[in-house]
Amino acid sequence: MVARETYLSKLRQLKDHNVIKVITGIRRSGKSTLLEAFKDELISQGVARSSIVFLNFEERENLNFTNWTTLYDEIIRSIGTGHKTYVFLDEVQLINDFEKLINSLYVKKNIDLYVTGSNAYLLSGELATLLTGRYIAINVHPYSFKEYVLANKNEDNTDRLFRKYLNSSCFPEAVTLSQQSEELAKDYLQAIYDTVIIKDIVRRHKLRNIHNLHRIISFLFDSVGSYVSPTNIAAELNKSSQKKISHNTIIKYLEFFIQSYILYSAPRYDIKGKELLTTNEKYYVVDLGLRNIVASNKFDTDLGHKLENVVYFELLRRGGKVYVGKHNDKEIDFVVQKHNNEREYYQVSFTANDEKTFFREFSSFKNISDYYPKYLLTLDYDNSNIDGIQKLNVIDWLLQ
Repeated sequence: MVARETYLSKLRQLKDHNVIKVITGIRRSGKSTLLEAFKDELISQGVARSSIVFLNFEERENLNFTNWTTLYDEIIRSIGTGHKTYVFLDEVQLINDFEKLINSLYVKKNIDLYVTGSNAYLLSGELATLLTGRYIAINVHPYSFKEYVLANKNEDNTDRLFRKYLNSSCFPEAVTLSQQSEELAKDYLQAIYDTVIIKDIVRRHKLRNIHNLHRIISFLFDSVGSYVSPTNIAAELNKSSQKKISHNTIIKYLEFFIQSYILYSAPRYDIKGKELLTTNEKYYVVDLGLRNIVASNKFDTDLGHKLENVVYFELLRRGGKVYVGKHNDKEIDFVVQKHNNEREYYQVSFTANDEKTFFREFSSFKNISDYYPKYLLTLDYDNSNIDGIQKLNVIDWLLQ
């Protein structure tokens, strides 16, 4: 098992602080395993098992907990009073009125509370209002490349492994299954896709036209790393269909995809004007293996956009808000707004060895007059500093 050190370190920092630790992310990204690992860590540090309550509401023995008051009474009865108790509620959104349960447990001074959920509804509506300022969200993704390397100990060629990472899944269980059979991994990914689309989106929102839903997500998977808007999505899809999809339907479905964590959006930021732009965004898929389910994704095709997808999620893991940038008539692949109000700029290119690509990538940085760090990430083997711009091998950068 690969230790999810990025997330474990955050949980260690937050331990015993008076905030609810809300762990979110797409289904099967490793949230439950993360909680189990943190629970085991607490026990190894001397926390008594009787001081830990761990409930996974997808498990058969916990399906009878539907009423939040009954569950609350059960938890309170089991922990007693006085000593610190660590309460872990896995997939808590399956409990009716889970917001009231979380709030009622939070106000108990001897409880350190951790909850997980597989979609953004967990932090929408009443819960967000009820718990404003009382929680910190940790968004869990499938394996980073660094974790992927650890999970593939039998492969010591990182270049070959990275090529595979760009073309297949990094869901923890899919990585394990692929070492045994690519077909098993593919079946597993199909099951995740079907569950997210049917259970998290179609049933929840009582959608009738599933065909349009699949068409839209297929278009977005094929458009990873490209600027799109509801208007141009509708225009493209309506070219090949007699049944028209409206602009408003596209907006609604985009929100559903984002809430289920299958897609992430990167808004456009005007660097010079220091403002967000309302036209055009880029979308990135949480797992490139999922893209294979619906997109015409032959191995080793569209590598530039796949590379951009990998860098986007690594930037999210490293902290800060990630935008796509515009400066005058130039595009910057990523602008990262860090928590300390500092900024970083990134250009991503498969190679910058030829003169034309080199000029294009560096000219995008040239007229940005501030002194924030600027990076060019490529698969070239040279790491160099050119006029203050750091050119880095992307594999080295991912493994830092």
